[in-house]
Amino acid sequence: MKKRSKHAKLVRRENGFFAPTELSFIGVKCSVITNLVTAMSDALASQAKMAYVDASHNKDLQAPMLDVHTYHASGDFSFHANLQENRYNNPLRFSSYDLVCINGNHFQGQRQVVFLDPEKEASIEKRIDQITDVAFFIKTSKASIIFNCLLEKFPKAKELPIYEIVEIEKIQAHVLKIVENSVPKLNGLVLAGGKSVRMGSDKGLLSYFDIPQREYTIRLLEEQGLDTYLSVRADQEVDNQKTIKDVFVGLGPFGAICSAFMNNPNQAYLVLATDLPFVTKKIVDALLSKRNPKKIATAIKGKGKQFMEPLVTIWEPKAYPILLQYLAQGYSCPRKILINSDVEIVEVEDDFIQNINTPEEFQEAKNKLQRN
Repeated sequence: MKKRSKHAKLVRRENGFFAPTELSFIGVKCSVITNLVTAMSDALASQAKMAYVDASHNKDLQAPMLDVHTYHASGDFSFHANLQENRYNNPLRFSSYDLVCINGNHFQGQRQVVFLDPEKEASIEKRIDQITDVAFFIKTSKASIIFNCLLEKFPKAKELPIYEIVEIEKIQAHVLKIVENSVPKLNGLVLAGGKSVRMGSDKGLLSYFDIPQREYTIRLLEEQGLDTYLSVRADQEVDNQKTIKDVFVGLGPFGAICSAFMNNPNQAYLVLATDLPFVTKKIVDALLSKRNPKKIATAIKGKGKQFMEPLVTIWEPKAYPILLQYLAQGYSCPRKILINSDVEIVEVEDDFIQNINTPEEFQEAKNKLQRN
């Protein structure tokens, strides 16, 4: 008899113990780890959003009876609460970070930076099972060597980079390269699942350039090297093989974006609607060149407009939990999320951002495009 699964087969976010990209620093005093991570964060702040996971050494500390959230106008925020570390909740708490650094003396991480401190060789041997994927080594003195227990487990350990503890800039550069290599793959997502009520016919099938607009939009993104998917309703029949069907029914573009992330929460999507015929290769190029994975999205905004255009936007995987949090509150407006989140804005002339929703607007837009 076939075993029945109690769980839906969902694509999971590729997380470690805390986040998709994490480094556990192990094999030296906790204060040395803290100082190194602090120095790195000062240097890498403009390129990556970082967090540090540590454990308190205060044996007399008691969990509070009252959770206290303290805000400051500068943006400083402190959180003192009764909260237990939990591998299933950790990724939600750290989902917005490009890199999470971990004090490996207390917590396990998916990838490790191992300090070669002769005084801590026994400690490394004791924790050898927690060391699974070494990124590089740091020597605490010129005489430090790779321990035998590490060589036994990792025969190619000597091929890995080794830095001296004073070589801060080299260590920072290596960590930055790890962050850059972990930037999510970017796909294209053409929104073609709307019911086009005001237009009276499928807006994706309208022709501004002698082919259906949804085909034109797919080509526009594919020419930029993006694997491009067509977002459609579950009941919508299309010839395109690369489709993502809307599983968040009745939520419009918001549901289409969430459906794309549900299909693959580990990749980013450049979302482009079919009712924006004035978006050109130049606009797409500008968006791609300004992509900032440190933020939840990179969005186009007309220079004379107040708000960003969520349907000409690169949505990063870190936006997915935020989308679902807004949905839990009863909001399904992607623009509201952009307005209230950390977003990279790319300004263009207003003429490029024109939604075409009625037959009259379609004819006017087509005439204008033909004249150009």
